[in-house]
Amino acid sequence: MSQSQSDDLGIKPIKKLLVQQAVPASIGILILSIYGIVDTIFVGRWVGSMGIAAITVVMPITFFIASIGMSIGVGGASIISRAFGSGSRSKAQLTFGNQVTLTILLALVVVILGSFFQEEVLRLFGGKGKILEPAKIYFQILLLGVPFLAWAMMFNNVMRAEGQPKVAMYTLVTPAVANIILDPIFIVGFDMGIAGAAWATTLSYMASASYAIWYFLSGKSELSFKLSSFRLQSPIVKEIFAIGIVTFSRQGAISLLSIVLNNALFSYGGELSVSVYGIINRVMMFANFPVLGLTQGFVPIAGYNYGAKKWDRVKKTIYTSISAGTGIALIIFTGLMLFTTQLICIFTSEADLIQQTIPAFRTIFLATPLLAVQLICSAYFQAIGKAVPALFLALTKQGFCLIPLLLILPNILGLEGIWWAFPIADILSASICFGYLRYEMNRNLLREKVLV
Repeated sequence: MSQSQSDDLGIKPIKKLLVQQAVPASIGILILSIYGIVDTIFVGRWVGSMGIAAITVVMPITFFIASIGMSIGVGGASIISRAFGSGSRSKAQLTFGNQVTLTILLALVVVILGSFFQEEVLRLFGGKGKILEPAKIYFQILLLGVPFLAWAMMFNNVMRAEGQPKVAMYTLVTPAVANIILDPIFIVGFDMGIAGAAWATTLSYMASASYAIWYFLSGKSELSFKLSSFRLQSPIVKEIFAIGIVTFSRQGAISLLSIVLNNALFSYGGELSVSVYGIINRVMMFANFPVLGLTQGFVPIAGYNYGAKKWDRVKKTIYTSISAGTGIALIIFTGLMLFTTQLICIFTSEADLIQQTIPAFRTIFLATPLLAVQLICSAYFQAIGKAVPALFLALTKQGFCLIPLLLILPNILGLEGIWWAFPIADILSASICFGYLRYEMNRNLLREKVLV
């Protein structure tokens, strides 16, 4: 049998593989984050601060629904990577078919439920006061595109699992480019305001899903749409959910965080503080793209070599990824601190909004250099199919550290307590994640000599 793309993950040098896997993923995330920035710029400039606040409220809800597809994608991708590593192509194909069925069924169910409880959900996520009406307009339209986003996110992970990072990148590039083109047309040209932003985003999600479907129908993938693999198999479904629950729980924690955070911001700073975080969140998506891309590139390499029992390569992948990610994060941190005001002014010209955002921005990003440690340590356990530690580490920052801090610190420090909760949570979660990884590696050394 000829060597496939996935087999390269167990042969090529780790550094070269990380570059091959991480660069396309990083570019995809970069373009996706640029779309988010452009979207916020147009809304901020042509709708105003309440438009930014509306997007800040709605996006966590839509991404929570879309995380169903992402979770199924990550769970199935872990199985597929290990199946390719062990030479079990039939299991990889069966897993892919089950992923398709699960994504369609679950995404539609959740979207239907969301459509019946729109206002209640928006209020829960902080859609109060002047924010509620534009949030309702945005959410109603965006719901139409969420199943397509879930579909695209599932396929994106499968593409990386079979060693096709460039193709996976295109699933992220397609909606970003489409949105950047459509935003000025709908928001400015058609003067549709927040509704225009929603339609631009919805159509871009549809474009991404269409590209993914074309790829798997084109015959270029090692996997294909086979009716025989669409029938759900209990062992496969259980394994997908056992691993994918990590991603879903992380997104669930982020959604719970959004509920706590947006309500705290509204209580301690009003609608304008929600807009402040909306700007910071958009910059965060952009600033973190290289480390997020590195993490995505790390997962299939670690998963394949673990499945192939190449323990030395697994260990090298971990430490190379953490070292490279930390170096990148230090560079990002320096840029954020030097160009804070310039970055904020991209989104708005409102003096009050700029003035409030600058100190909050600098505080929230203080622990940026620790980002790679958090992400790589959690991703490792997910890549090798160990769901319990992966779930624990995935929930460490948002669930175990940040949410409790957001409930405690504002009572002591007011609005400042909300901003300081972020770097404190980063420091605590990075320490826990790295400590747990070292503990597991030492235990494996003593029991099985797996990683040394």
